[in-house]
Amino acid sequence: MHRTLVSSLLLLALTCAYAQSEEQRSTLADQQEVAVTIYNENLALIKDQRTLQLKPGMSALAFRDVSARMRPETALLRSTSAPGSLSVLEQNFDFDLLTPQKLLEKYVGRSVAIIRTNPATGAETTEQAEVLSANNGVVLKIGSRIETGIPGRIIYGDVPPNLRDRPTLVMALDNSGAAQQSVELSYLTGGLAWKADYVVELNAADDQLDISGWVTLTNTSGATYRKAKLQLVAGDVNQVTPVLPTTIAENQTKQVSLLSASGVPVRKELLLKGNDYYYQSSYGELGQKMKVGVFVEFDNKDSAHLGMPLPKGIIRVYKKDKAGNAQFIGEDRVDHTPKNEKVRLKLGDAFDVTADKKQTDFKKIGGFGKYNYVFESAYEVLLKNAKKEAVTVTVQEPMPGDWQVLSESHPHSKGASNTAVWKVSVPAEGHTKLVYRSLVRY
Repeated sequence: MHRTLVSSLLLLALTCAYAQSEEQRSTLADQQEVAVTIYNENLALIKDQRTLQLKPGMSALAFRDVSARMRPETALLRSTSAPGSLSVLEQNFDFDLLTPQKLLEKYVGRSVAIIRTNPATGAETTEQAEVLSANNGVVLKIGSRIETGIPGRIIYGDVPPNLRDRPTLVMALDNSGAAQQSVELSYLTGGLAWKADYVVELNAADDQLDISGWVTLTNTSGATYRKAKLQLVAGDVNQVTPVLPTTIAENQTKQVSLLSASGVPVRKELLLKGNDYYYQSSYGELGQKMKVGVFVEFDNKDSAHLGMPLPKGIIRVYKKDKAGNAQFIGEDRVDHTPKNEKVRLKLGDAFDVTADKKQTDFKKIGGFGKYNYVFESAYEVLLKNAKKEAVTVTVQEPMPGDWQVLSESHPHSKGASNTAVWKVSVPAEGHTKLVYRSLVRY
């Protein structure tokens, strides 16, 4: 006989023996430890460690209280106390949970007992009925008549084996080791998600902040993970947060503290950002009472009292007013930030620092062939400060092509190959005028 056919027949015989054997059950009472690693995109890795009493040879193990959204093709059972002693020959994932409707659906084509109670006498009568349909109601055949609706209590002979009160992974095992073993079931599942949120409070001088971070966990996987060793993987930068022990209950959203730091040095910037289109045409007025953006920046490093991977999320910033009450001043979304990187937040636009900008001169100096255009233009930026203290405004101008600053009222720096940057001090309740002339070549 061909070896493949022999193997198939042997497996069939073993499976039949497994199906006829008494099922062993494992519940959360057997659980010694559970580790949960939650990734982005609604994906988590579960490692469930339990101590079991197993029969020698062939047996059926019902591993209960697993995730209802398990991906069964990823399930792997192994013995940690006796490696190699367990073989899984077959597995079935039963996630069709026991409910009155599900039980009725499983009995379509089968007989049930219908018990009716006489409302006048209280006497009960029993009839046999065949369930014809359980779709949007119930259709019964009782004797020679067809009835719809449930005329009384329905008595079922048993619970079908594929209906479970909890999600269960049923495995056909071959145990060649000891009766008591420590095992680990690992699998991937949906239904577990997380997001990070941060709260920041700026001090009065805007040079330090206190920050606290929270992780919000959502569990709709159909299982509870008690005292789980929790890790969160921040997807696109592949960073893992420290292990957080917590219980993640079924159908629960909870917050877990991620970090807390005080006295983090911070840099505040008032930024007026320009455009490159007006360096190649005549425009005149470019804007009145232009908004100046408000940014804060801090370093995610040990010396700044931080220095851990920060998962992406929303940072909400507060600042105490003169009465000592914390006021919300803005929020921004940040991406995954590794250790030793900068965190930069835009809080909004300043209402008491504005700018008027105009082009005061424009002329075309050259332009007689492809890539031979030369433009010279001049600008005036009036920065106005209504605050009772002096401020410094960063004026950032994207310069196109091959550029140079011909003259200026304040010295600039080259922020990038295509960017000129001026740091302009503006007195309290006063103004400062920045003027400059530029030359660009295409």
